[in-house]
Amino acid sequence: MVSQKRAIASTSGKFRLRNVLVIPFVLQIVAAVGCIGYLSYRNGEQIVNDIVSQLRSEVSARVYELVQAYLEAPPLVNQINHDVLPLGVLNFDDLEQARPYLWKQVLRFKAIGHAGIANEKGQYLRVGWVNRLIGLEQPQLAQQLIPGGGDLIFYNLDGDGNPTKIDNTTPNYDVRTRPFYRVVVEKKQAAWSDVYINFGYGTLQINASLPYYDADGKLIGVLTCQMGLDQIQNFLQTLSVGNSGQVFIIEPQGELIASSVKNLPLSVGKGKDSKRIKAQDSSNPLMRQSVLYLFDRFNRLEDINHTVQLDFKLNGQRQFIQVSPLTDKYGLNWLIIVVVPKADFMTQIYANTRHTILLCIVALVVSVGVGFLTASWITRPLNQIAQASEYLAGGTLNQKVDSSRIFEIEILAKSFNSMARQLQESFETLEDKVKERTSELATATQQIAALNNRLRAENLRMSAELEILKQMQQLILPKPAELAAITELDIAGFMEAADEVGGDYYDVLYTDGVVTICIGDVTGHGLESGILMVMTQAAVRTLKEVQELDPVRFLDTLNRTLYKNIQRMNSDKSLTLAILNYADRKVSISGQHEETLLVRKGGQIERIDMMDLGFPIGLDEDISDFISHVLVDLEPGDGVVLYTDGIPEARNIHKQFYGIERLCEVVSLNWHLSAEQIKQATIDDLREFIGEQKVFDDITLLVLKQQGNILHDL
Repeated sequence: MVSQKRAIASTSGKFRLRNVLVIPFVLQIVAAVGCIGYLSYRNGEQIVNDIVSQLRSEVSARVYELVQAYLEAPPLVNQINHDVLPLGVLNFDDLEQARPYLWKQVLRFKAIGHAGIANEKGQYLRVGWVNRLIGLEQPQLAQQLIPGGGDLIFYNLDGDGNPTKIDNTTPNYDVRTRPFYRVVVEKKQAAWSDVYINFGYGTLQINASLPYYDADGKLIGVLTCQMGLDQIQNFLQTLSVGNSGQVFIIEPQGELIASSVKNLPLSVGKGKDSKRIKAQDSSNPLMRQSVLYLFDRFNRLEDINHTVQLDFKLNGQRQFIQVSPLTDKYGLNWLIIVVVPKADFMTQIYANTRHTILLCIVALVVSVGVGFLTASWITRPLNQIAQASEYLAGGTLNQKVDSSRIFEIEILAKSFNSMARQLQESFETLEDKVKERTSELATATQQIAALNNRLRAENLRMSAELEILKQMQQLILPKPAELAAITELDIAGFMEAADEVGGDYYDVLYTDGVVTICIGDVTGHGLESGILMVMTQAAVRTLKEVQELDPVRFLDTLNRTLYKNIQRMNSDKSLTLAILNYADRKVSISGQHEETLLVRKGGQIERIDMMDLGFPIGLDEDISDFISHVLVDLEPGDGVVLYTDGIPEARNIHKQFYGIERLCEVVSLNWHLSAEQIKQATIDDLREFIGEQKVFDDITLLVLKQQGNILHDL
């Protein structure tokens, strides 16, 4: 009874083994379920953002290309007619001569409605359709050939372009007062008219006109070409932008040009009372709120001179919007707007997230149940051993526990039974044995304590030395302010050691208009490699300050200095080292190292083999016979990328190497960006490739770019 009470008292404030086994297991499962659910949602959302961004850009680019193709036809027709005037094919004094020529022209150029010619006498002739896309409309010849103005007579044309009968007449028509004529008279150059409503069909149209002057600069006449904008409308309505996305084209004041929304009118009213609809007044909520948001954001849409991607909320739902300007040299100024609701893409993401969470919950329940069963299976024999131990501690030495099918517990049970027998056999001599073992343990404890103290002191010393050296390595790297002071070059560098102290080295030094760039890789890692890296920097700085520019003397002097120090250290370390000197848009490259990547402004890469330009530093006292150099011209936008072998030799969990080809591809793809952005894009791609794999070597990257052709992300 006494031993049982003592056993109960001893458990106060302790944890049961079952709880210790189950609770951490359950917490891990819960944390894993939460993380998986959250990451699933976040990853889906990020994918949606990327897809929507690509979709907006692709749709906008497609619309831009096709609309540009439509808009190129009218000015091209006018220019062709302008070019044939001196050849006598067209004559401003004999407009009827132009009819067969213009008929063939409108048949060849399907995008235009009609083509015409007018002179300063007020005479006018045009051939074609008012609204060509209406399949039942018959082509017509419209002409007013009385000088000073008269009736504009419309003739129906047969299949060969010959007039047959008069269809209708517009009285008192003076072409010189028409908008398409006045606009080029005022601007004295080719131009577009304002977009106008064709009252007969209720469609939008636009005219391109080109003035013609004689040798004395006197206006002789105007060439004109009409195009219906409903063909742009028809194209937009063939596009699919998600489930409910839209694409529409507007003028800077909001007037609609075309829209992908079917059955959405572009004008209101009938006949001469009709007027164009502005997108901000549209009955379509998504279109209306998109344009109102743009007016609120930019105030004047004329100020949008490049593509922008934005987002806003409509009824609590996020909407992605892209605005791209559409302009030309003839005065056209439109905006292509693509709007995509985020909800179009998130429905499946939400469903997948729910399924993931549900499956995780099921796995949690099953795992917890299995955990409880496993814990019960393990703790049952352990409880028996614990109870027997309590009785044994209470003085009842004849204890024996049953065997178990679990190997470790079986060993524990046998050990306990053996211990109980030994205790029972040795009870009388226990005190002497305890004293003897206590003395031995005290001696061993003292020895272990002394050894631990020595190890602790040694570790502290080594840690302090490594930390100081690591700080020295970081302190001697070039600072951002130093790099920014080199105005001719855009420079960005990155260095990350695989161990506490790495063996990679890079530096950028600027003296008297000469920029010296160094990059090296010391064999191995740790204290000796770090010291050699620091010595290299000091030696390079010294040679730079004494203005030693000859690559052979520079590298030979540096090698001799480091070689003697390495011999004094009794070390077998060496390093590969590349030295680049830049001045007046020329760069000299010398030394043996990894390939130097010469990148031209368009992203083309030339790989320069460094094997024959030097020799490893520190292996031999005299390397002057092995040193050579190459000289390269850099144009604005050209540059150089330097790296250590930690980048191409980096491996992922599949033991695949990152490789120089992938490095070149990433650099080329991002070369239009700044040096910092190129560096960051390369490091991000490298980290993504490595994934969870341990980094075995130092990583160093140096990007320098001739100023003059740098673009930055919006």
